[in-house]
Amino acid sequence: MEVQALLITFREALEALLIVGIITSYLKRMEHSHYTKYVWLGAGLAVLASVGVALLFQVVLTGFAAMGSEMYLKISIMFISAALLTHMVFWMAEHSRDLKKNMEGKMNHFISTGNIIGMVIHSFLVVLREGVETVFFFAAITGGNIGAAMQGWGAFTGIILAAIVSYLFFKGTMRVPLKTFFKVTGVFIILIAAGLLVQGISMLQDLNIIGSVMPHVYDITWFLPEHPIDYEHYLRDHGVAPILSGDIGIFLKALFGYSSMPSLEEVIAYIGYFVVIYLLINARHSKEETKAEQKVRNVKVLEPKTKNVI
Repeated sequence: MEVQALLITFREALEALLIVGIITSYLKRMEHSHYTKYVWLGAGLAVLASVGVALLFQVVLTGFAAMGSEMYLKISIMFISAALLTHMVFWMAEHSRDLKKNMEGKMNHFISTGNIIGMVIHSFLVVLREGVETVFFFAAITGGNIGAAMQGWGAFTGIILAAIVSYLFFKGTMRVPLKTFFKVTGVFIILIAAGLLVQGISMLQDLNIIGSVMPHVYDITWFLPEHPIDYEHYLRDHGVAPILSGDIGIFLKALFGYSSMPSLEEVIAYIGYFVVIYLLINARHSKEETKAEQKVRNVKVLEPKTKNVI
């Protein structure tokens, strides 16, 4: 859970800090530093609002638990979080290139119209979006115990790392391109999303909401049990300990949705998810190549024709 919280918090906090940093840096460069306090005001209010959303979310989860419907809400959160995590990765990959230009354009508009309230609201909404997403993802990876994720070392470390990276970026000392940075973290986020998807399916089968054509496609508990209890049961039943510890299994299950005895539906969903990701990436690359080719054709059309001089 802590590693998941670290990756999610790092990614979300980094996005928010980069956007706020782009805005404040632009205001200082344009000699409008007096506006930066309004940007930070909006960001601070968004952090407080995010905490309020977390508390509200916890109350809702508690209410569902009292009604005996907590598991259904948890499963829904897992599926929605998997979709949101996937969307987050692709959104940043698509918009990171024009992010700075878009932010600066909006700030220009606010400055020229003297719209201070708009400036505060804009920074508020930018940071709030990241905060609400973080709360939602924490609910998914902890099974509803959002407070445990917020108080753990993973979330705290993620925020600290995000602050350090954004500081180095704006000081010009970070040599690793942000695009590469987001690609690497995106891979881990995609793996977490795939794990949440599979865990949601597994919970549906445990509750007998959906059946299974083949409950266990394979069993590698002898190699890596997915929980310390499975390790103890295997040792008790076979007299031989599994090769790897159940602590490793529970870590991989929490992080990537590992299962030592997956159902056929879990295997299909896991593989199918990555097939869809591969198709989406190919479609995006094809779209970018088409745009690049169109730009080249437009440049050639606009180029002045030179006459031969005799």
